[in-house]
Amino acid sequence: MPKLKDLGAAGQSAWLDFIRRDMIANGELAALVDEGVTGVTSNPSIFEAAIAGTDLYDEAIAAAGGDALAVFESLAVEDVRGAADLLRGVYDETDGLDGYVSLEVSPTLADDAEATIADAHRLWDLVNRPNLMIKVPATSAGIVAIEELIADGINVNATLMFSLDDYDAVAMAYIRGAERTDYPHRIASVASFFVSRVDNKTDAALEGIGTDEAYRLRGLTAVANAKLAYRRYQEIFEGEPFDMARSRGARPQRPLWASTSTKNPAYSDVLYVDELIGPNTVNTLPPKTIDAFRDHGTIDPRALTSDVRDAQAHFDALAAVGVDMDAITAELQVEGVAAFANAFESLLAAIEAQRGRA
Repeated sequence: MPKLKDLGAAGQSAWLDFIRRDMIANGELAALVDEGVTGVTSNPSIFEAAIAGTDLYDEAIAAAGGDALAVFESLAVEDVRGAADLLRGVYDETDGLDGYVSLEVSPTLADDAEATIADAHRLWDLVNRPNLMIKVPATSAGIVAIEELIADGINVNATLMFSLDDYDAVAMAYIRGAERTDYPHRIASVASFFVSRVDNKTDAALEGIGTDEAYRLRGLTAVANAKLAYRRYQEIFEGEPFDMARSRGARPQRPLWASTSTKNPAYSDVLYVDELIGPNTVNTLPPKTIDAFRDHGTIDPRALTSDVRDAQAHFDALAAVGVDMDAITAELQVEGVAAFANAFESLLAAIEAQRGRA
């Protein structure tokens, strides 16, 4: 059995953190689905790499009408529809648990709840596929939008979460929406909790402190953070807070591990896969991480639930050496929104430049 299907047997869905038109046309995505991939995620940086970083879209850009934003949306919608249609069989076979493709609202709207809600509805109608998930950042405005979109029956991928406070806010927004929606049996949502970026920024803070104890704590924070978030998932969605929504037929909002490619070459390139396996979760894997996991990844279905006390002790130790994790995770969310907004603006500029050359 392919290793990605083994991952599914352990209770975790493997979603591809990448989309590009040729993968849909040449059968590469279909082959990954046969191997066990059950969803696809995208973001402005991924689309920038695909559209501005290759010549695959040049003819479509030259032929398109409208401004750069309209051109981008036409390209993105075509790709997302193609991937969604390819994954429709997974969606049907799993009764709507898997088979989703994510498309993000404009990152320039991250602090405007009403505009985010309107943009999400517009994209939902444009794509017109039941296995679409609209990505919404977990900013203060995004939390308001998430609840309303779930209540309206729109599937949501809540993204750019870095802290337990982020997780709690997203989970409760989903529950409030699920208690209000007319579509409790149909609605689906994931909570995208970012991983590798947490180690990057925390390790830098520890190196700045420079003590032996600080150095000892490097490379452990991201996994510990995810384990504590999964414990909160169990407390919320296997407990009383979800009782009313559960009684209406709503599914739990699954935790999704995002940013799972290892950035530090000193760490295992499957660190954020092997250590984050657990029931009712999703891991979004870039192509290189899928390759590495195929080659030497290991599967322990209890990985997420083991050593949770050690995870809490790690956070206590961070505080003891002077690391302010609240400040770090807040900075990470601000930086994440800014990075996606910059990628989005760069992509639009590249499209405009390409149209000027056509």
